[in-house]
Amino acid sequence: MVALCLSIVSCGAVKKKTAYASQRKITVEVVDNPNYNEEEVSVEEPIEETTTLEKSEDIIDTALSYSGVRYKYGGTTRKGIDCSGLLYISFMEHDIYLPRISFYMAHEGKRIDLEEVTKGDLLFFTTSKRRKRINHVGLVVAIEGEEIKFIHATTSRGVIVSSLREGYWNYAFVKATRIL
Repeated sequence: MVALCLSIVSCGAVKKKTAYASQRKITVEVVDNPNYNEEEVSVEEPIEETTTLEKSEDIIDTALSYSGVRYKYGGTTRKGIDCSGLLYISFMEHDIYLPRISFYMAHEGKRIDLEEVTKGDLLFFTTSKRRKRINHVGLVVAIEGEEIKFIHATTSRGVIVSSLREGYWNYAFVKATRIL
């Protein structure tokens, strides 16, 4: 009887917690304002673009805060992190939810040409000789002339900033995508 009760209690006692991204809804109330003059209102830059640029900078700052952290396959902490874990955590801290694995991350966002790449875009690579499948990802942190710099986690040096001009990364490059 006791064994039966224990087995019933233990079944289903563990629940996997799932987080879902949700759209925030904002309601605006319209009020007549006699002092409002439509001609005096001018907007230099779209609000959405400013928000996107700020969010991009915040995500980059989060990723850069992991510089020097050692590589750990499957890691998502400052004790050890892998390339997709770095981006997963950096975006998640700013309420943008990406898949945890670089191959699936590559299916998110809009594909862009290298000439269109800006800070905050993702770069995807194939580094395995045996499998021709995306297995590495980096986040663009700077563009200096024609040089694209990105942060990523390498197995040999941990979290570092590299250049797409470096032969290895240039050869392994597959595509770029824009999430924001």
